[in-house]
Amino acid sequence: MLKSSIDFIKKQKQLNNFFTYGVGQFFNLVTPILVVPHLVSVCSEDGYGKIGVGLAIAFFLMVFIDYGSDILGVKEVSINRENPKNLEKLFITIYTAKLILLFLVLVIASFIIIIIPYFIKEKALFFLSLLILVGQFINPTWFLQGIENFKWITILNIISKVIYVLGVFMFIHSPEDYIYNNLFWGLGMIIANSFVFIYVVKQFSFSFKKTKMYGVKTYIKSNFSMFSSQIFVSLQMYSPIVLISLFGNNIMAGQFKIIEQIIVIFRTYIILFFNFVFPRVCYLLDKSKEEGMFFWKKVNGINFLFVFSLLLFIALFAFQIVDYFNPKEVIFISDLLKIALIIPLLQSIALPFKQLVLGWDKQKQYISTTMVATPVTLLLIIVLTPILNVYGVIVSLIISETLVITMYFIIIKNKLFNSAS
Repeated sequence: MLKSSIDFIKKQKQLNNFFTYGVGQFFNLVTPILVVPHLVSVCSEDGYGKIGVGLAIAFFLMVFIDYGSDILGVKEVSINRENPKNLEKLFITIYTAKLILLFLVLVIASFIIIIIPYFIKEKALFFLSLLILVGQFINPTWFLQGIENFKWITILNIISKVIYVLGVFMFIHSPEDYIYNNLFWGLGMIIANSFVFIYVVKQFSFSFKKTKMYGVKTYIKSNFSMFSSQIFVSLQMYSPIVLISLFGNNIMAGQFKIIEQIIVIFRTYIILFFNFVFPRVCYLLDKSKEEGMFFWKKVNGINFLFVFSLLLFIALFAFQIVDYFNPKEVIFISDLLKIALIIPLLQSIALPFKQLVLGWDKQKQYISTTMVATPVTLLLIIVLTPILNVYGVIVSLIISETLVITMYFIIIKNKLFNSAS
């Protein structure tokens, strides 16, 4: 009787967490739907393409700031959630390391922007985009994920997106205003993350006076392999639009960005679903392999059916959805979209496998997978884009996701089937 009551309370807590988390992610998913038609209408596909390149570079540089904390940090916090002393050590060590990395990245990025012609042409856009990195440094989401405090993740998501949307609609009214889009994105992150960061420090009574540089050096050294693999993952995610801009033009980049903005709604949801489920999968696998696998199969199976249903709906109404974003080539872009929907479908398979790869401590194999898949993807994009234009990028990404799924399955197949038996 007591056990069943405890199980019921746990299930209720998980449902409440999921609902709370979902409310916050709703703002992440809806924000592009609100702002993209306005940006394309005011700044044209060319300006929107430039915005996309600036965001892609900033998101890529985030990897250097996070330095694996978004995966290994979450896992360590999850495992040590009941040990206040270890939590404080993790928190202050990771943030000190991130501050050092932020300083280095800002200095190097600023130097690159002022000496390389490609960046000099849009230096105002790229410099303003660096504020996103400051916001990511402050971001305590990795810690909140580990302790499964989704209420405050939701709060910071809502605040940051509201600030961004208000900034876009209040200040972007002419084609040359495209440079301010990434400024408002960064300001939203800085304000929201600072507010929640202060809450976490006060709530847990963390003190940075206890920081030990030896621990920071150890953290940087021990996380280098995971960080290296995340560079490849980030390149795979954010380099396509930059390569289109380099090997094509900003109009093509803008067309791809419109497609990506629809696809990214699913990708964002799938990644955020991964972030929500991953700490629980790690915790349960560490506690009981059978219990962990049951939870993994149930939640990811339901999620796959949900994603598939939504993708089918998007495919049926591709023309109307693309038309909403105000591009000139509606038919062409809607045809691109129908093919591109295969990408999030494959991602909804790949990320559950990634949960098991990391949950079973197969970091080396995970790193090897990313180091193989990313160069293959980039090479395919470089080869196919001049031939097939935007279609070449989409085909490259589909091949890449298929390769990743295959490699993940090979890594975990023995343990997967042993767990199921």
